[in-house]
Amino acid sequence: MAELTPMMQQYMEIKNQYKDCILFYRLGDFYEMFFEDALTCTKELEITLTGKNYGQEERAPMCGVPYHAVESYLSKLISKGYRVAICEQVEDPKAAKGIVRREVIRIVTPGTNLNPQALDESKNNYLMGIVHTTNAYGIATVDVTTGDFYVTEVDNDRKLLDEINKFNPTEIICNSTFMVSGVDIEDLRNRMQISVSDLEPWYFDDDLCMNSLKSHFSVSSLAGLGLKDYTIGVIAAGAIMQYLYETQKNSLTHLTRLTPYITSKFMLLDSSTRRNLELVETLREKQKRGSLLWVLDKTKTAMGARLLRSYVEQPLIDIGDINERLDAITELNNSVITREEIREYLNPVYDLERLIGRISYKSAGPRDLIAFKSSLSMLPHIKGLLGEASSKLLTQIHKELDPLADIHFLIEQAILEEPPLAVKEGGIIKDGYNTEIDKLRKAKTEGKTWLAELETKEKEKTGIKNLKIKFNRVFGYYLEVTNSYQNLVPENWIRKQTLANAERYTTPELKELEDVILGAEDKLFSLEYDIFCEIRDRIGNEVNRIQQTAKAVAKTDVFASLALVAERNNFTRPVMNEDGIIDIKDGRHPVVEQMLSNDMFVTNDTYLNNKENRISIITGPNMAGKSTYMRQTALIVLMAQIGSFVPASQADIGIVDRIFTRVGASDDLASGQSTFMVEMTEVANILRNATKNSLLILDEIGRGTSTFDGLSIAWAVVEHISNPKLLGAKTLFATHYHELTELEGKLDSVNNYCIAVKENGEDIIFLRKIIKGGADKSYGIQVAKLAGVPDSVLKRAHEIVEELSKNDIAEKARSIAADKVTKGMEEKDDTVLLVNEMVSTLEAAPKSRKKTVDIPDQMSFFDFNSNDDIINELRDMDMNAMTPMDALNKLYLLQQKLKKRL
Repeated sequence: MAELTPMMQQYMEIKNQYKDCILFYRLGDFYEMFFEDALTCTKELEITLTGKNYGQEERAPMCGVPYHAVESYLSKLISKGYRVAICEQVEDPKAAKGIVRREVIRIVTPGTNLNPQALDESKNNYLMGIVHTTNAYGIATVDVTTGDFYVTEVDNDRKLLDEINKFNPTEIICNSTFMVSGVDIEDLRNRMQISVSDLEPWYFDDDLCMNSLKSHFSVSSLAGLGLKDYTIGVIAAGAIMQYLYETQKNSLTHLTRLTPYITSKFMLLDSSTRRNLELVETLREKQKRGSLLWVLDKTKTAMGARLLRSYVEQPLIDIGDINERLDAITELNNSVITREEIREYLNPVYDLERLIGRISYKSAGPRDLIAFKSSLSMLPHIKGLLGEASSKLLTQIHKELDPLADIHFLIEQAILEEPPLAVKEGGIIKDGYNTEIDKLRKAKTEGKTWLAELETKEKEKTGIKNLKIKFNRVFGYYLEVTNSYQNLVPENWIRKQTLANAERYTTPELKELEDVILGAEDKLFSLEYDIFCEIRDRIGNEVNRIQQTAKAVAKTDVFASLALVAERNNFTRPVMNEDGIIDIKDGRHPVVEQMLSNDMFVTNDTYLNNKENRISIITGPNMAGKSTYMRQTALIVLMAQIGSFVPASQADIGIVDRIFTRVGASDDLASGQSTFMVEMTEVANILRNATKNSLLILDEIGRGTSTFDGLSIAWAVVEHISNPKLLGAKTLFATHYHELTELEGKLDSVNNYCIAVKENGEDIIFLRKIIKGGADKSYGIQVAKLAGVPDSVLKRAHEIVEELSKNDIAEKARSIAADKVTKGMEEKDDTVLLVNEMVSTLEAAPKSRKKTVDIPDQMSFFDFNSNDDIINELRDMDMNAMTPMDALNKLYLLQQKLKKRL
C-alpha cells in the first residue's frame, strides 16, 4: 500500500486522538474536513464535496469552509448535536521546516459554544454535570460564556428533573450509572433537545475532582468554597472542570467562583407547572411573547434579561429576601426621574459578562474592547444615581458597582475608535501609545520621504550631483554613483555591486532605514497584535472586578424593569406573610390583560388559608374563565415571591414552597401514554410531593376516563388534599362534576365557587366573575353552539339531555356513594375502594335495563327499570345506619345477583 502524504499522516494522527469529533483541519485560509467528517459536513452544512490526493489510489473525500466564516458553520453543526475539534496551525508557515505543526486548540460542544451569533443573549447557555450514586445526585451547572457556576445535591429523580427544567442546559455530561438510573435519557435528548453523554470513569475520580477544584480556585480546602457538605456535588463540579480543561484548552480564569445552593431555598417548580403557567415561553408556540417573562422583561441589557429570567425560574421563599426586592422596586417607583435616567444610561451598555468571557478566552477582538469601553463610560453615571438610594438592595448594588475607570482609561488611551474586525491586520493601536509602533507606522507611510531626505543630505555632503537612492529585490536599497564621480565617494561607504558605468553602495544609515521600511508593515502588524494581546490580558486580570460590576448592573436593570412594569400596568406591592393566607383583591391575569384592549379584563378576588378556606371547588362551563382565574392566582403568588409587584388592587400573599398545576392533558404518543395516564401521573406526583405549604391548581381531574371512575377519583383527591394528616394544601379545584359541590359542609375546609353566567333563552353570556356557590349545570350544549356545532346536533343533544334528566338514578347513586365515602373516611382508609365498588355495581347494570328512549347504546344504562328488585334494594338501603364494611358486603351481594341475571 502506498504511503500517506506527510500532511495526511499528520491529519490521521490528530484525528485518531479526537475520534468522537468532527475535525476542522486548518489549511491556509480554509478549514478542511476529510473522509467521514467530509461526508457528514457536506450533508449537514450543504457544501460541495470534492476530493484530495493523499498517497492512495483513490482520492480522499474532502470539503472545506473559509476560516473567517467558521463560526456560522460551527454553530450549525453544534445545534445538530455534533462536537467539533478546531485544529490550527501553531507555527509560522514561513519559519516551518517541513510540514507546519498543527494542534487542536479547542473542542466546541453545545454547552461550550462561545459564538454570540449562535446564542440567545437573554438566556444562559448552560453545561450541566450530573453524578449518580446509590441514593443521590450531584449536580454542577456552568455557563462558560458568563462564568456562572453552581453546585447542589438532590435525593431523587423528581428533584433532579426539577433542576434540569430550571436551568434547561444545552448539554449534560454524566457518569455511566446515570445512564441506567431510570431517568428517561431519550426524553432529555428528543423532547428537551439536550445533548447527553457519559464520560470515562477517570473524570469522576474523587481525588482528581477535589484537587482540580482546589487548584483552580486556589484554596487549600473545599470548605473555603462552602462545599464541605456537598460530597457528590464536588465530584460533579470537578468533572465539569476536567471536561472544560480537556475541551477548551484554556485556563478558564473567568470561572472565579463556585456557588453552592440548597434547592429548598427556592420555590420548586416542576416541568408541568413551568409549562402550564407559561413562565418563559408559551405552551404551544414556544415563544416568549405571551409568557410571564414577556410581560415583566423591559430590561435594557442582556445581563439584566438573563438575571430576570433566572428570577422567574426560581422564586424566593425567604420573606426577608422578597421584601428587600420589593423595597428596591418601591424606591425606584418613588423616584421615577432617577429610574428613567438609570434606564437611559443602561441602554448603551453591552453584555459585560460575555465580553469578559471572550476576553478570558482570548477570543475578543478590538471592536469588543471598544464596546467594552463604551459600556464602562456609562458606569459612573449609574453609580452616581444609585448613590442617592436608601433601600438595602440598591445601597448594596451601589457598593458593588465599580466604575472600572482604570480599564476605561487603558482602552481609551490604547485602542482606535474604529478598529478593523481582524486582529492581525494592524490599525488597532492609537498614535502615541507605543513609540515603536509610532516609528513603524511612520516608516510605513513616510518611507519615501525619508529616502528623499537622505538622498539630498548625501548629495550635499559628498558633492555627487547625480547621486540616486534606488531599490531592487536582490540588493534592497542602495546609493548609485556613476563612474565620473567615483573620486567623491566617502571611504566609509560599503560597495554592494559594480556595474559597467556605475557603482552601488550602502551605508549604515541607509541599511537601518532599509530595515525600517522593508520590515515596517510586518513588524507593525505583529507588534500591534502583541500590544493588543497585552492590553486584553491586562483587562482579563481584572475579571473579578468586572464580573461583580456586571452583576450589579444586571440587578439594577432588573429592578428598574420591574418598577417600570409595575407603574405601567398598575401593579400593586404585595404584603408578604408566613401565616398561609392568600388574599387577593381584584386580581388580574398579568398576560391575558395585556392581550386585551380597552381594560376589558374582569377582575376577581381569591381567598385561601390553612383552615376553613383551604380548598375552593370551582364549577362552571368551559370557556367561562375557570382556568384563567386559577392560573392568575398562581402567577400572582409566583410574581410576589419573585419580588415583583402584582396585578391586583390589594394582595396579601402567604409564602408557598411549591406551586403545582394539573391543567389540561395531551397524549404522550412517544412514550405510549394516553391522556388519562399523563393526567394520573401528574396527579400522583402532586399528591406525593406537595406539602401543606404548597399551592395546588387542579383543573378537571378525572375527565380522561369514564364518568363514574372520573368522579370517584376527583372526589377521593379532594378528600386526600383536605385532610391535614395527609396533605392539607391550599387548592383551587375546577371541575365539571357538580357532585363535588356536596363536599362543602361535609369537609370543613371546602368552599364552592362558580363562574357567573347570564342566560338569554338558549344562549349564554359569560360574565367571567367568580361568585360564591356552585353551578347547577355545565352549559355544554350552549358552549357547543358558540363553537359552531350544527343545529341538528344541538337539537338532538337537547332531546337526549331531557331523557337523561328524567332517569337520573345514576346521579342519586353517585350521591349515595359519595355520602358514604365521606362518612366512612374517618373510620378507615377505604374511600377509593368503596367508590370503586359502587362504580362496578352501576357499570354492571346496563345490560339488564330496558331502553325507553331511542338514544345511543352507551347512553342507555342511565334508564333504569323502576320495578327492578336490585334497584329497589339499593333505594331502600339505610346508608347512615351501615358501617363501611356492611356497605361493601351489601354491594358485593347485589353485584353477585346482577351477575347471575346477566
